[in-house]
Amino acid sequence: MSPDGFDHEVDVLVVGSGGGGMTAALTAQAAGLDTLIVEKSAQFGGSTALSGGGIWVPGAPSQRREGYVPDPQETFAYLKRITDGLVSDERLRTYVDAAPQMMDFLEKRSRWFEFVWKPGYADYYPELPGGSALGSTINVPAIDLRELGDEEQHLLQPLALAPKGIWFAPKDLRLFYQVRQNWRGKAVLVKLIYRMVRAHLLGDRMAAIGQSLMARMRLALREHDIPLWLDAPMTELICDSDGGEGRVVGAVIERDGRALRIGARGGVILAAGGFDHDMDWRREHLPELEKDWSFGNPAATGDGIRAGEKVGAGTDLLDEAWWFPAMCWPDGRLQFMLNERMMPSQFVVNGAGERFINEAAPYMDFAHAMIDGQRTGVTHIPCWLVTDMRSFHRYVVGGHLPIPKIPFAPVPTGWKLPKAWLESGIVKQADSWEGLAAQIGVPPEALRRTATRFNELAHKGHDDDFDRGDSAYDNYYGDPTLPNPNLHPIGKPPYLAFQIILGDLGTSGGLRTDEHARVLDGDDRVMDGLYAVGNNAAAVMGRSYAGAGATIGPAMTFGYVAARHVAEKSSSTIEPTDPTKTPSSPNRR
Repeated sequence: MSPDGFDHEVDVLVVGSGGGGMTAALTAQAAGLDTLIVEKSAQFGGSTALSGGGIWVPGAPSQRREGYVPDPQETFAYLKRITDGLVSDERLRTYVDAAPQMMDFLEKRSRWFEFVWKPGYADYYPELPGGSALGSTINVPAIDLRELGDEEQHLLQPLALAPKGIWFAPKDLRLFYQVRQNWRGKAVLVKLIYRMVRAHLLGDRMAAIGQSLMARMRLALREHDIPLWLDAPMTELICDSDGGEGRVVGAVIERDGRALRIGARGGVILAAGGFDHDMDWRREHLPELEKDWSFGNPAATGDGIRAGEKVGAGTDLLDEAWWFPAMCWPDGRLQFMLNERMMPSQFVVNGAGERFINEAAPYMDFAHAMIDGQRTGVTHIPCWLVTDMRSFHRYVVGGHLPIPKIPFAPVPTGWKLPKAWLESGIVKQADSWEGLAAQIGVPPEALRRTATRFNELAHKGHDDDFDRGDSAYDNYYGDPTLPNPNLHPIGKPPYLAFQIILGDLGTSGGLRTDEHARVLDGDDRVMDGLYAVGNNAAAVMGRSYAGAGATIGPAMTFGYVAARHVAEKSSSTIEPTDPTKTPSSPNRR
């Protein structure tokens, strides 16, 4: 044990192994700082590994290589507008300026990082000043997980694994949803079949989206010999004075049955995620949340936030989350409700049988409307997506693929509604509006009135009530063969209804931080030696969501910002990377 009473000392202790934590560690190590990552669970990757892997970074190097350079001032104005005064100008400006720097740093730091931009996935509010119809979502290519070697077993896996060989490159998913609309969708289907056959013949273990991003992060850590301790939960922070106050100088980590005092000379960076699965805590701040419907990391129970609170940290937005409307099957399996809400022939009703929002709206807005509606006394959690059999035969709905029945297919196929769906209780079918209303518990006359009104608007070609289809974002998963990709009348019965619950990608409230990711106490004073990033911190997006990747983008950016701040305090500088000495990416030619 050291003279200071520590079992082990480093310059920077990073708690959590998601995108934010690993970016922080790579940045600190590049500055010459001795760095350690500790992870609570037996697997690395956190919620980032379970995500779509998008990183929202306006001005990223991959955009600049394509000749697209968003104006930073316009991006700042966009964020200031959508955060509506909840986030300081200093934090917003830091994000706008540092996010492209972070990506440039990673690309130069490791051969494993290759970031690509595929224009067309619009920001979530592209019509606002500073918003972009081209979007700023950055992705990484797929990777063969065999590159990880023995580390592959430690990568956190999604609860619902895709069939062997099935993976989607950027934009594949959008085209796949158009399998009945055009040849490009059919080409993606053929591509998926080819990948599945190849995987069985050659043993490929390709992974994309969040799995690829975190595999690459882990390979970069290994390339630079940055230690990662798994099964090593943090139990408390250590301060340099009694009473839980003063500078944070380390943390207690449990490892191999021992409580180890780890000193952190430069600082502790909390990147341990939110409190996605602590339902008592969540209901304390949002009573409307009925069940644990979170897609977030199963290990995310708020340890980092509690540890910060214990030493005096302030918190914000604890009632908030990265909401994502979903379906919940009887076995507890959650399924995103994304493209379905952009389908043309559908509308969503509350317990009064009425529409209450543009169904294709960004998922945060949709969920906020559910919460606000629930508070009026009218049931909105759950609500119901109503459509017809024509849509079931034409669009991907609930994971069903609208192609002829294929025996032993890994997803539902065929022209009949799966019997198990009807038995589940979350999918209803009826031959009349009155029959459907009875099944979903809404007034029959109201549902018929809503359907009649919707069809009038669809025939007209414009949603006068909620403007569905006016935004480029609405159109993304719509039907490109229609004048308005999001509107078409509902046709003949039978009619179908799919239950929508209040899912989320993880909580987005947490410790209050400044523009350097330093944690603030209850009086907004800086807590020396303590930083928080990702879902450990109250979101820089406030109660909004700028575009796909607006969770991972800030996590990685403020991980980078926090580590740089520690380096500057430690009189260190980020060592410039000589691109001529950096091996080329294995996927780059």
